[in-house]
Amino acid sequence: MKKKILYLGNKLSKHGINKTTVETLGENLTKSGFEVVSYSSKKNSFLRILDMLFGILNHRNSDYILIDTYSTSAFWFAFFGSQLARILHIKYIPILHGGDLPNRLASNPKLCKMIFSNSFTNVSPSEYLKFHFEKFGFSNVICIPNSINLSDYSFKERQSFAPNLLWVRAFAEIYNPKMAVDVLQLIQKKYPSATLTMVGPDKDGSLEITKNYANQLNLKVTFTGKLSKTEWTDLAKTQDIFINTTHFDNTPVSVLEAMALGLPVVSTNVGGLPFLISHQRNGYLVNDNITSEMIEQIENIINFPSQTIEIISNAKSMISKMDWEVVENQWTKLLR
Repeated sequence: MKKKILYLGNKLSKHGINKTTVETLGENLTKSGFEVVSYSSKKNSFLRILDMLFGILNHRNSDYILIDTYSTSAFWFAFFGSQLARILHIKYIPILHGGDLPNRLASNPKLCKMIFSNSFTNVSPSEYLKFHFEKFGFSNVICIPNSINLSDYSFKERQSFAPNLLWVRAFAEIYNPKMAVDVLQLIQKKYPSATLTMVGPDKDGSLEITKNYANQLNLKVTFTGKLSKTEWTDLAKTQDIFINTTHFDNTPVSVLEAMALGLPVVSTNVGGLPFLISHQRNGYLVNDNITSEMIEQIENIINFPSQTIEIISNAKSMISKMDWEVVENQWTKLLR
């Protein structure tokens, strides 16, 4: 008999937002033989949480409830969902996503204890959050990495590198998209033909702010809006360097995808990124919002192609451990 999984998360791709784990992991678990029902696609956050709670009541016969757990407003989805699951005696598993969750543990310790101490287990996609949760006294945390289907990505061998920069993320202040524009402005002083392509939907008005900022600096930046995975991975073949400018993060899937495509990654050294990227081994790390450091690493990529190729190879080896065919066994063992 199939195990029944109720999955709570933000299913907002039909509203122009990038797919989150509730859709990607949910699809993979379905293919692996689980019966998966998911909530919610309501655009309004208040209606979304009501829909999730309705989903719990309507599927109270579920074997497990998976709950995507974030650090900001979506934290409350996890709180109310987990407490209703407790009342109904349903095993629930928070999946820890928010790069700023350690601050939530510090600011709301009682609420966090109600969620995470009473869960069947807590799943962290990164050693970063596992470390911080254990530091706060939660021993019921296991690490199952974010996964990608490597067969969906075409690895491109590159022998040389130009300052053709690719940025892929939802436009939100927390991801600091204006830093990418600052990087372009500085790199063009040495490489006038440098380009920047920014891919992703708007989340909080930052897309228009970033466009206006680029115009003020008289910079030509290509803004594509949201692209399908096929579209942006095809676009990546024409680019040479992936930059990640976020202020907070856990284990961004876009970084994993860039590595799978053979792009060298330069990222801010925040949240879970140093647990994913070893500086000058499988990628490059710079301090948060320090544009000059990102420029320095981009120049290293261009000027030392042999070293860059070795770093890309190391990233490819690491990412192979996050292929769904590998990660699937960890989820199957947990849920069966």
